[in-house]
Amino acid sequence: MTETAKDRDDCQNRKRRAPSRNTAIRRRSAARLAAVQALYEMDLAGADADAVLDGFKADRWRSAIGNDPGPDAATSGAPDPATLEEIVTGAARRLGEIDALIAGALDQKWPLDRLEVLLRAALRAGTYELLAAPAVPPKVVITEYVKVASAFFGTGEMGLVNGILDRIAHDVRAAEMEAATVGPEAQAR
Repeated sequence: MTETAKDRDDCQNRKRRAPSRNTAIRRRSAARLAAVQALYEMDLAGADADAVLDGFKADRWRSAIGNDPGPDAATSGAPDPATLEEIVTGAARRLGEIDALIAGALDQKWPLDRLEVLLRAALRAGTYELLAAPAVPPKVVITEYVKVASAFFGTGEMGLVNGILDRIAHDVRAAEMEAATVGPEAQAR
C-alpha cells in the first residue's frame, strides 16, 4: 500500500470512529425539530414532558436514544437525546414565563392561544433556548427555529417565528443582540 493510500485509509478510519462537528450540529438541529414535535404533542394531548419523551424513546428514535443503540446512532441524523430532553423538560418547567414573553412580543390582536399549535410549540422551544442556553448565540437559536418552521409552514410563519424570537432575544439577551447588530468594527472604536 502506498503512503498516500495508507494516509487516506487512516483518515477514513478516524472519520468512522469519531462523529464530526457537523454530525453533532445535525443531531442538535434534529433534536430541536423533535422538541417542537414533542411540545406540539404535549399541547394537543395535555400530556406531561416525561410521558411524551418516553413515547419518543420507545416509538420514534429507539436506536438513537438508547433503548437499542444501533451502530449508526452516533452518526445518523437522529436527534441528540440530551438536547431533546433539555428543551422539552425545560420548556415545560418554565411554560408560564415562556408564554408571557411570547405574548408580550405578539401584536395585541393576536393572543398566544390564537396561534397555530405547531407555531406556538416552535416559539416555546426557541424562547426556552434563548432563556436557558447562553452558550448558543441568539442568532443561531433564531435561525434554527426559522428552519424548523420552514419544515411545516410557508414564508409568512417563518417570518413570524423570526420576528417574535428576535424581539424576545432583544429583551432577554440584549447585550448579545446589540453586539451582533453593531458589529465588531464599531465595538473596537
